[in-house]
Amino acid sequence: MAYNPFGHFWLKAIAVGIAVLLWFAVGGEKVVERSLRAPLEMQNIPDGLEVVGDSASTVDVRVRGSSTVLGQLVSGDVVAVLDLGTARPGRRLFHLAPDHVRVPFGVDVTYVGPGTLALIFERSGLKRVPVVPSVDGQPAAGFAVGTITVDPAEVDVVGPESALRDLTQAVTEPVEVAGATVSVRETVTIGVPNSAARLKMPRQGRVLVEVVAVRTERLFPSVPVRMQNLRAGLSATSSPSNVAVTIRGGEEVLKALPTDAVRATVDLAGLGVGRYTLPVRIPVSTSFAIARLEPVQVQITIR
Repeated sequence: MAYNPFGHFWLKAIAVGIAVLLWFAVGGEKVVERSLRAPLEMQNIPDGLEVVGDSASTVDVRVRGSSTVLGQLVSGDVVAVLDLGTARPGRRLFHLAPDHVRVPFGVDVTYVGPGTLALIFERSGLKRVPVVPSVDGQPAAGFAVGTITVDPAEVDVVGPESALRDLTQAVTEPVEVAGATVSVRETVTIGVPNSAARLKMPRQGRVLVEVVAVRTERLFPSVPVRMQNLRAGLSATSSPSNVAVTIRGGEEVLKALPTDAVRATVDLAGLGVGRYTLPVRIPVSTSFAIARLEPVQVQITIR
């Protein structure tokens, strides 16, 4: 059958009309540029390395396209992707170009900055540390906090080697014992005080705080404040240098305690030169409970 160019004439005419209308609609739109902040996505970080310190989470991007297309952009449509597959320990420089930016069809990237990013990498490590339970509040009058136990007693922490070096413990969410007359048992989340480190696996712990009836008290009026985790090459002084600690427990047990049985400590981990107001910690003992501590905070000067 011979080809008839006028076959289905009206359908062809409608198609041509629609194409012309679309051409005018698109061709008549203005091409504009817009500046925006785009998230920076880091990919292919080598196993055993971690990015440390403050690093950029967003970058400046300029995009070009029709006003309609740019007006429809939503969060996540424009993402800068940085390939870190060549990273090594130390301070490294990475170039960022427009072709590293992921954009929808019909959008062109004309600029991305900064053009060079400096990132610091450290080897990652693992460290097992004890879990120290946190307790808030005081039991009812005539009662005191006794033995405190937590399960698990230790957890694995991962992170950059520098963060793990100064890390000595993991902590729990506080267990509230204010006004308690019986032992308190709670399931709480375990975490680490250094934000650069993290638990190898998210964990919860079961904390048991024994609340016991008060029996006998003994005052230790001048307990020296000891410094813990002071950086090498620095010195520190406490004002006051001694605190008063009152303990509770069995009469015979308290009488037998030596004068150095109670210790008062201040944790200086991560602190540099300066003046700080820090809490005094009394290590938990199974022989006695802490009734009072005065003062609860001291002024620390690090030189």
